[in-house]
Amino acid sequence: MSEVSNQHLQRQLSARHLNMIAIGGSIGTGLFLASGSTIANAGPGGALLAYAVIGIMIYFLMTSLGELATHYPSSGAFFTYGSKYVEEGFGFALGWNYWYNWAITVAFELVAVQFIMKFWFPDIPGFWWSLIFLCIIFGINALTVKGFGESEFYFSLIKVLAIIVFVGLGIYMIIHIMSSAPDHILKNWTLKDAPFAGGLQAMIGVAMIAGFSFQGTEMVGVAAGESKNPEKTIPLAIKQIFWRILLFYILCIAIIGTLIPYDDPLLLKAADNNDISLSPFTLLYEKAGLAFAASVMNTVILTAVLSAGNSGMYSSTRMLWNMAKECRAPKIFAKLDHRGVPMNALFATTIIAAFCLLTYFVSETEIYFWLLNMSGMCGFIVWLGIAISHYRFRKGYIKQGYRLEDLPYRAKLFPFGPLFAFALCLFITLGQNYQAFISNQIDWKGIVSTYITIPMFLAVWLAYRIKHKSRLISYAEMDVTPYKDDDQSQLPS
Repeated sequence: MSEVSNQHLQRQLSARHLNMIAIGGSIGTGLFLASGSTIANAGPGGALLAYAVIGIMIYFLMTSLGELATHYPSSGAFFTYGSKYVEEGFGFALGWNYWYNWAITVAFELVAVQFIMKFWFPDIPGFWWSLIFLCIIFGINALTVKGFGESEFYFSLIKVLAIIVFVGLGIYMIIHIMSSAPDHILKNWTLKDAPFAGGLQAMIGVAMIAGFSFQGTEMVGVAAGESKNPEKTIPLAIKQIFWRILLFYILCIAIIGTLIPYDDPLLLKAADNNDISLSPFTLLYEKAGLAFAASVMNTVILTAVLSAGNSGMYSSTRMLWNMAKECRAPKIFAKLDHRGVPMNALFATTIIAAFCLLTYFVSETEIYFWLLNMSGMCGFIVWLGIAISHYRFRKGYIKQGYRLEDLPYRAKLFPFGPLFAFALCLFITLGQNYQAFISNQIDWKGIVSTYITIPMFLAVWLAYRIKHKSRLISYAEMDVTPYKDDDQSQLPS
């Protein structure tokens, strides 16, 4: 074994760090901006139902990941589980997909920064803002993992406090309406085609946006490799993360849907034009007579974007390090510095994230949607991988005579949970841009930009399988032995 393969990450992330890393990765532009367009497209009831259904799917995925991560905590997470419990080529493709997904997502978030900073500095080219914040995110990730965890904790805390204030204000406004004009409280829920506007087609579209908004909750699986006492901290984080995030989304959408008409053109315009001042959060503050709301929410959204980019940089860097450590990526990326930080993997991820700087040559809007299309499908592929890996792990675990009672954390409602998550996630993945197929003229450009990740994933998987002659691992042969962490500074190889 080479020198770099004997190096290990440091277990310095506590339960509060794990909570905030996952929250930081999943509460961003999806909630602060896209929530407005979901209500405008599907009505308040349609948006609420879509987020609730996707939230249930995420719950099962998180419990599946919790069982895997407590049994075998690894920063390789999806790559490791796919390789151990499904097939080596599947895990290989899943790992590269996850690294690519979050490296590109960091670039996407940094382009979003350009739209935000225009609010204050309209005359400064957005290119410079992306460059400045790319350097900031790189610097934070170059710290020790404890330093990263602390920075992400406070980044996410700002978002959480902003949402709590928003919910509090919204509830106050609803109570005020109920006391002064109780017959108006459900007005926006019965307006025209509400609560379900747009029918099933709109519901499917909103479900896709909801799925994209929830992406990032799985980061707790990657962070498990650097967490203290993963058998205890991961189950706690899994439970708290899901309910907090779901509560944030459900409460915010219910409040927006109650206080702002779904056919208000500003809701859809906010998302379509990336106009921060037209965020549904800002609209509600303005209804409350708070003139400074736009500037305050701009600051909060900027923090949210940076937090999501920060978490994405962390996850993608750790995934690349773990793949290199397992000889599935160039070994140079397996090297750690004296503080336990995978700097070479961080440099490689930063190069991909620097795609945000292409706005120097092309318009911000074009690059924004290009990066969004490139990253949109990858998250669903990861979720499919989690469901498949957990289903096969549990089957192999029982097949080899192990007892469920010995698992540090046991996912509920097996096998319904992973099967339900797999089916719904597959439906969303294949239907992500179904309109391109049913229009009068097939939108080939839209089809390619939306679905290109699927053939790329399958090509990587197939190429590995042909080259290494890998095969599906049988339940009797898979390695389901539990990981014993005698040295808290080490990760499983």
